[in-house]
Amino acid sequence: MQTLERLILYRLEVPLTAPYKLAFGSVKAFETLIAEAIDSDGRRGYGEATPLTGYTEETIAGSWQLAQTWAARMIGQPIAQAKRLAETWTREAPFTATALITAIEMLEGHPLLVVATPARVPVLGLVNGTEPQALAAEIEALLAQGFSTLKIKVGFDPEQDAKKVALIQKLNRGRARLRIDANQGYTADEGRRFAASLEPSDIELFEQPCAAGDWAAAKAVAEVSPVPMMLDESIYGLEDIERAAQLGAARYIKLKLMKMGSLNRLKAGIERIRALGMEPVLGNGVAGEIGCWMEACVACRLIDNAGEMNGFLKPVARLLENPLGFEGGAIVLPSGYVPRLNAEAVARFTRAKVSFTPKARASV
Repeated sequence: MQTLERLILYRLEVPLTAPYKLAFGSVKAFETLIAEAIDSDGRRGYGEATPLTGYTEETIAGSWQLAQTWAARMIGQPIAQAKRLAETWTREAPFTATALITAIEMLEGHPLLVVATPARVPVLGLVNGTEPQALAAEIEALLAQGFSTLKIKVGFDPEQDAKKVALIQKLNRGRARLRIDANQGYTADEGRRFAASLEPSDIELFEQPCAAGDWAAAKAVAEVSPVPMMLDESIYGLEDIERAAQLGAARYIKLKLMKMGSLNRLKAGIERIRALGMEPVLGNGVAGEIGCWMEACVACRLIDNAGEMNGFLKPVARLLENPLGFEGGAIVLPSGYVPRLNAEAVARFTRAKVSFTPKARASV
């Protein structure tokens, strides 16, 4: 019976090439927890969590402490028991639990992570510019790189945001689908005003206009929006998916592996979204290569629209010996691809590291 013989936790801070501008603030670095699990047969797996303040109540400091507490309980256990134990913590802290659970799922060779044949997963490109000339150049560059879906961040000022979207529509000239994301930035009234002002041309969806817990606001915006709505921050599990369907608050539901807790729960969420007559979208713009790789493996089997797992393109450096392939606006998954951590790159951005073994429960 294989047991969990070593569990290594890394706390990283990886700067981004440019600030990632969101309605609740700019992100300048990814603060990430990586879990590396090794069993008694020498099999190895990685898991990741990148908690983002404003997106989740979890923080990197809290995640770091919880992960150490939980790792001490998991070490030395049979692999199946260690995973079941971690699964009990998913509701309490899903991001942290995901790092530990998916490390074991990778170690076990989870079927969703096995790339039997080469695959390509189209992802969206992010439009960052604000001035007309800069926007025009950026859009042309993204299209030239092969992106066929572009994301526009709003949630700042409804009227100015609407003007920006209209300008991008004009510059786009029907060449790409457009996704608009407010990241909870609007009040219900602002969200209704902004949505009602939209001209639907090329707009695939409008994402999360209001606070995650404000379901009445989500429904109110959906009632006046001429474009399909998507919920993201409001969704943490099957109960939230059910609620969105019951209220008619969204046509699209976006899932992230870090919020679902495990690959199995992610698959169940995707299947439930479709069963309820909605469309799933998958991907995390605030994730490193491990999380994006796992989401890409799922997307190539279960998703039929552009992925949002583009977070790995934002940092100043890659953390893998065999970096995740990317060309023509798509993640490239070769047959048999399995990521390997680059020890030197990881060490460069590591702020803390703890290793757990059955004999010595923790060593720094």
